[in-house]
Formats: sequence, C-alpha cells, structure tokens
Amino acid sequence: MSTLPRDQFVAGIRAELPIVLGVVPFGMIFGAVAVSGGLPFALAQAMSAVIFAGSAQFIAAQLMNVGTPIFVLLLTTLVVNLRHLLYSASLAPHTRHLPLRWKMALAYLLTDEAYAVTIIHYNEADTPPATRHWFFLGAGLALWSAWQASTALGILLGARIPASWALDFALPLTFMGLVIPTLRDRPHLAAALSAGLVAVAYDSEELAPDAIQRTLRAWGASVVGPRRPQGNGGPAAVRAVPAPAESTTTATAAA
Repeated sequence: MSTLPRDQFVAGIRAELPIVLGVVPFGMIFGAVAVSGGLPFALAQAMSAVIFAGSAQFIAAQLMNVGTPIFVLLLTTLVVNLRHLLYSASLAPHTRHLPLRWKMALAYLLTDEAYAVTIIHYNEADTPPATRHWFFLGAGLALWSAWQASTALGILLGARIPASWALDFALPLTFMGLVIPTLRDRPHLAAALSAGLVAVAYDSEELAPDAIQRTLRAWGASVVGPRRPQGNGGPAAVRAVPAPAESTTTATAAA
C-alpha cells in the first residue's frame, strides 16, 4: 500500500464504505425517532454533529423527551460510551507520536465502526507509522459524513419511513461484519464469546437496563481479551478487542 497521506486517506474511506451501508439505516432511524419524540429539527441534527455516538444519541433523545434530570442524562450517556476507553487504550500506542490537534480530531471521530477497520490496518499494514493516521481520518470522516446525511434524511422523512422496511435489522449485520475479521486466535474468540454470553445473560430490561448491558459486554470482552505485553511496545494495552455490537433494543423501542 502507498505511504502517501492522500492514498492512506482514500484507503480509509474505501475500507469504511461497506460498513456505511449498514450505518445509514441506523442514522435514518435516529432522525425519525428524535423528531417524532418532540425534539426540534435543528437539535436532532446537532446531536449527530456534536455527540456523534449512535447509542448515546438514542438514549439521550429518549431521556430528554421524558424530562429526565440533566445529571441522570449525562451519567447514562457516559456509561454507555465507556467502551471507548478500551478503543482508546488499544489505539494509544499507534497515535502517541501525533500532535495534540491530531489526537483531538481522531478522538472525536472514534466510533465502533472506525475503530474496527483502523485497528486492523494498524496491526497488519506495512506502511510506516508516520502516515497511518491518515487512514484513520479517512475512515472516520466517511462514517461521520454518512451519519450526518442519514440523520438529516430521517428527520425529513420522519414517521413516513414504513415499519415494514425493518431498517434496524441492518445494524446487527454491520457489527457482525466488524467482529468476524478480528477473530483470528483464541484470545479474540474468547473475548467475543464472553461478550456474547454476557449480552445473552442480560438481554432483558428486567435484569439490566440497556445502558448497563452495553457496559457489561465491553467489560467482559476486556477481561479475557488479548493484551499487549510490556516491552518496547509500551505499557500493556488492550489490543484489537472486537467491537461490541450496539444493541438494537433502544432503536426498535423508540432506528
């Protein structure tokens, strides 16, 4: 693969495009759910631009619609997104040489989908570390653009999206595509299996709220997942933990 920043950027976009196909329906569902719940059009679109986190946006929109206190809203969305700590720890050895402005930009673009293709590229690509972050940027911007456009489309269509389309079914298929390429050894298989078992065990609102379910899945994967040994590679860090699938409970309940 070419080491030029432009080529790395384009490669990141291309790697993300198959995943975008599954994310677009999810963004449309969020836009429709947000405005049907009473949020102004501008606020619904701003949530996608500022927060840029699908599951957190669904939960925040629902809590705002029922008048939840701001502290509870912030705490809930924080718990939902704790899995990003694992992603950040996994990527830190690859981005530590970057200036602060790059780290801030990539942190904003860090999502389940961008992480999945980027960590594979970092671990397998033969390109020098000096330009690999352009791949990350391309993947992140491709997803960001699709999320903004699909949210806007969902806002415009609103309740006119037929329920028979079953758009929420695209999301689990997308995350299956994210996880499967990383299952190449026993530690990764164990991480995926533990996350799946925890998801099944707590796949009931009577047992645990949806936000807690996501956190438990991520923690379960991190406990048995592979870790980078200490040495020249830096302090121990989580390596390529398979991205935990976003639950569609929130989307279907409210897409």
